[in-house]
Amino acid sequence: MEEIKLLFVDDEINNLSGFKAAFRFDYKILVANSTSEAIDQLIQHPDINIIICNQDMPDQKGVDFLEDVRYRFPRPVRMLMTPLNDLAPLIDAVNRGHVFRYIKKPWTDLEIKSAIEEGHKFYQTNTLLSKKNEELQEAYSLLDEFAFNVTHGLRDPILSVLSMVEIAQHMNDVNDDVKEILDMVGHAMIQLDNYIENTRDYHQLKNGSLQIGNVWFKDIMSNIEDLYRSESEKKNIKFTINIRQEEAYKSNETLLRIIISNLLSNAFKYQKRNANDKFVNIDISVEDDTASITVKDNGIGISPNYIKNIFAPLYRATSYEYGSGLGLYNVQDALTKLGGEVYVDSELNVGSTFKVIIPGKK
Repeated sequence: MEEIKLLFVDDEINNLSGFKAAFRFDYKILVANSTSEAIDQLIQHPDINIIICNQDMPDQKGVDFLEDVRYRFPRPVRMLMTPLNDLAPLIDAVNRGHVFRYIKKPWTDLEIKSAIEEGHKFYQTNTLLSKKNEELQEAYSLLDEFAFNVTHGLRDPILSVLSMVEIAQHMNDVNDDVKEILDMVGHAMIQLDNYIENTRDYHQLKNGSLQIGNVWFKDIMSNIEDLYRSESEKKNIKFTINIRQEEAYKSNETLLRIIISNLLSNAFKYQKRNANDKFVNIDISVEDDTASITVKDNGIGISPNYIKNIFAPLYRATSYEYGSGLGLYNVQDALTKLGGEVYVDSELNVGSTFKVIIPGKK
């Protein structure tokens, strides 16, 4: 069995000596006659399992000390020693110090041993859980790296196929039947590319941590604009961007990119095939620590029968174009993580407007 290493904190030398003498054969005992000395012991001995602290310490109350320890040294199990009739510190200890147990004064050897044995079992369980969490985080990191490599590894040949299809379609000796087949191949490649990108976003949403920083939407749109500017020229879609932001906005940049990219992807994807006045507009404004993002298009629109279900996973409201069914689901998931809301206004054969409101993070 693992040796139990215990720190006993008391301002009375006799109590320290008596405690150490009573349990020196059972546990590895460290003592401190002040909370500052106890901190030094915790720094020097990071493998301490259990801390027992007297409430009536002259330099710092036991409750306050255990609260500090909870944040600075979270792994040891914390216990408070106090007179049985002194209930106020017990309530504070539970609420602030998250103590495992309290021990009444004067204490008995049997009570101390029982508390230590139970505390050590709790310590072992938490240690095992922490180790499993670390292993899980490492596995997630490896999975993130794998997903990133697979995404880039697959997208390069897809883009090559799309380029070859476009070249072949403009060759003079290609008949209409072959052009139709090439068009089908091109759409299949686009469908695969969308699926890969949306699956990557889905994985980031499920496994990523919510890191908050200063966000400037012009920086976010710089890369996104290049991608959709090219698509707008290819499909003859007027693409306009309007950004109004005077100060930094605190949020998670990755989630904002997912929201904007998927809304624009849908707007470009569901355009009328033969229309001459196609457009996609995105308007972004930041005011009072709140971001408003509006994406508007004059595409095919959404049927009233489908509009309530468009954010469901793997749901597609139309078969007019190809999609993974994950795009708008990822938008909703990202908005949930950011505490945002989305409003949809759409009419068949007229177009759609998606407006999201996202409060900034503190």
